[in-house]
Amino acid sequence: MTEYESREEEVEEFSVELKDRIAALESMNDRLMDEAKQSEGEKRYIKSEMVRLQKEIQRLRFELDRMKTPPMIIGTIKDVLTDGRVVVKSSTGPDFIVTTAEYISPEHVIIGARVALNKQSLAVVGVLPPSLDPVVLGGEVIERPDTCYEDIGGLEDQMREIREAVEDPLLKPELYKKVGIDPPKGVLLVGPPGTGKTMLAKAVAHQTNATFIRFVGSELVQKYIGEGARLVRELFEMAREKAPTIVFIDELDSVGAKRLEVATSGDREVQRTLMQLLAELDGFDAMEDVKIIGATNRPDILDDALLRPGRFDRIITIPVPNYVARVQIFKIHSKRMSITKDVNFEELASRTDGASGADIKAICTEAGMFAIREDRTRVKMLDFTKGIDKVMVVDAEDMGESAHMFA
Repeated sequence: MTEYESREEEVEEFSVELKDRIAALESMNDRLMDEAKQSEGEKRYIKSEMVRLQKEIQRLRFELDRMKTPPMIIGTIKDVLTDGRVVVKSSTGPDFIVTTAEYISPEHVIIGARVALNKQSLAVVGVLPPSLDPVVLGGEVIERPDTCYEDIGGLEDQMREIREAVEDPLLKPELYKKVGIDPPKGVLLVGPPGTGKTMLAKAVAHQTNATFIRFVGSELVQKYIGEGARLVRELFEMAREKAPTIVFIDELDSVGAKRLEVATSGDREVQRTLMQLLAELDGFDAMEDVKIIGATNRPDILDDALLRPGRFDRIITIPVPNYVARVQIFKIHSKRMSITKDVNFEELASRTDGASGADIKAICTEAGMFAIREDRTRVKMLDFTKGIDKVMVVDAEDMGESAHMFA
């Protein structure tokens, strides 16, 4: 082998070795690039995690500072002095003359406002929003009732009167201004049980877009002195805030009975509640967009001050349905029922003299139950007849017992 061939072989070996080293370096470079990209991603993740942890630390510090804040005392402003100080009645009992914080706007510091007091200095550090009793808040009807005027039979005159007194002043107030009269403030529905007083109120709530607040009179009678009057006051405050509003007080006789000279402590508390109700119905505060509907089946025991014009301007009597009204009520309560052709509503109405609307509804329900008892899907005339015999006999027995009891 010549020297040239030997050199050529060495060059070739060196070239192969160089290529292997270049390939190894390229592989190492790719691995390092991947590691650099991975490190960059980890760096970004660590930074974002650090920001999140810093926010969490800030939130925890704020929560810790808030928990370290001493509790505050609730008070009520009784008077505002000329030098800027105020007289407050604290929830602990006594009255104090205290200062107010500089950041509190002076127009919010008014007599009767609920305020927060510093526990140590008793200084006013905040003005609280007015609170309403849960009983009052629970009286608001959020969803409109399903009952409408078409579901009430035989009370056309009464429906016209309640629409004139409640609906029209809310929907067409300009008519009263043109005529030059003030619309009625309240309507009192008077009639025996089961004649449709509550249904009329539900129909009014369904027809108007006003806020509807329903109360039973007994809910306004409380155990402690002044609590019932406070509920009445808060009830009308909420009614004015949510105006236009319709306030329906059912069983009004439970809170509006006549005031007697001889009374127990419980009777006197009911009388305080009644006096607050009288003041709200015809007091100094205007009630333009607030209408009152009362309902009772004992108008004979209501206080005279409650019945005078200016409080309940219109008293609507809801009578026991007559023959024509009973036919309409039978048709209304049976329109969703599957009945046979032999059902004669005129005959049914003639056999239910003295029945109320609630009695007729009970008769229709009993007729349907008789059909279900025999595994039938259609109600026959005989089922209605059995229903009349069952419901009317029960009513007659109850009336007899009541008459014997009060004889």
